[in-house]
Amino acid sequence: MELHPLDRGDPSTEEADQQEEVTMEGRKSPLKSPQKLSLLSSPVRAVIRLRRTAHMLKKGFLPGDTQVKLLQRQLSLGKPKLGSASNQATLNNSQYFTFDPSAPLPVTKPSRRKKKARNPRVLYPESSRKYLPTEHKSKAKRFLLLLMAIICFQILNAIENLDDNLMKYDLDGLEKTMAREVFGQPFVIERIMGLLKDYLATHVHNKPLVISFNGPSGVGKSHIGRLLAKHFRSVIGAHFVLHYFKMHHCPNEASISTCQLELSETIGDMVAKAEIEEIIPLFILDEVESMPAALLETLGGFFQTNQTNEYLNAVYILISNLGGEEITNHFLQNISSDPFHPQRKMEELQTSLRPILSHVHPLWTWAEIIPFGLLEKTHILSCFYEEMMSEGIYPNPSHIEHLAGQLSYYEKAGREFGITGCKQVVAKVNLL
Repeated sequence: MELHPLDRGDPSTEEADQQEEVTMEGRKSPLKSPQKLSLLSSPVRAVIRLRRTAHMLKKGFLPGDTQVKLLQRQLSLGKPKLGSASNQATLNNSQYFTFDPSAPLPVTKPSRRKKKARNPRVLYPESSRKYLPTEHKSKAKRFLLLLMAIICFQILNAIENLDDNLMKYDLDGLEKTMAREVFGQPFVIERIMGLLKDYLATHVHNKPLVISFNGPSGVGKSHIGRLLAKHFRSVIGAHFVLHYFKMHHCPNEASISTCQLELSETIGDMVAKAEIEEIIPLFILDEVESMPAALLETLGGFFQTNQTNEYLNAVYILISNLGGEEITNHFLQNISSDPFHPQRKMEELQTSLRPILSHVHPLWTWAEIIPFGLLEKTHILSCFYEEMMSEGIYPNPSHIEHLAGQLSYYEKAGREFGITGCKQVVAKVNLL
């Protein structure tokens, strides 16, 4: 009879088994033969040990090294012993029943518990009435709102007053009239209207408005002066407009002192009445180039800033031929250069004219200088047409061309500019 394969283990294991068998044989009654008992009980004992070891592993009673040795012993008892080096290496390298992990387990951080968002609502008892918490309002906020309301009201009131003042003088109607009846001076009209609108929009000023019309004869300076006088007489009254001609109001050189006194009294009376009516008077002074130095000194005294309020609220327009030659030369020399920026030419003329006029008298240091350029032949034809229409004469184009051909012109860059402008148009039409 052959032995069971599990009994072919290590010598130490066989010796332990033999001792256990002797012990068991001593405890049991000798009913069977020793050889038969060892053959039958060896597999049974191996199974019992395996079950007991597995049960203890589940309970976790044995340490790691003891468990590994016990498993190796039990495997040696339960499987046939081959005695080869490959089986020993397989046993040593086997991953079964080993408690050392092949790779370290990932360390996980303990998750933090999220805090529940607090309910922002205030919970009141059911039996009590619900009231909002009392808010302490600052009184300074009320005063700030009141101050802002006052400022807004003042701004709106000032804007309405500006519109009312401009409506009083009807500057839009004046601009349309000048655009219709003045030829060849669009930038002059734009400059005049801009100065008047800015000054007449309010009744409080720190200096009077002084405008100087300068240019050669016949370019429209006196014509614009007459249009201004006519318009302001119709909107503010004739007693607030003075159209002063030196040859008419002061013809004699011997009575200069009398002219000074009369002009001073006239200006004083007009500004006093205008201050009461809250109206800005208009003074148009023509033929200024023929005024003596004493009369210019009298006028210069009204242009100062250290005066009472009624003298600061006034508009003075000076019309003269001073600087006409300089304007003509500058115009003809620069007629072909920079044709798309005529406004720049006017600014250059203003800069060059100021020292010349200030040398005549210092009063031009306070004046806004507006130079008038030369008129082309097409503008002179328009002057003939308007004059003939106003006199009730049929404006025949061939007749107008014939009359315009009798005048003298500057020829520059293929263009013709009148030497005397429209000054002789009225005389030519009256001869018809």
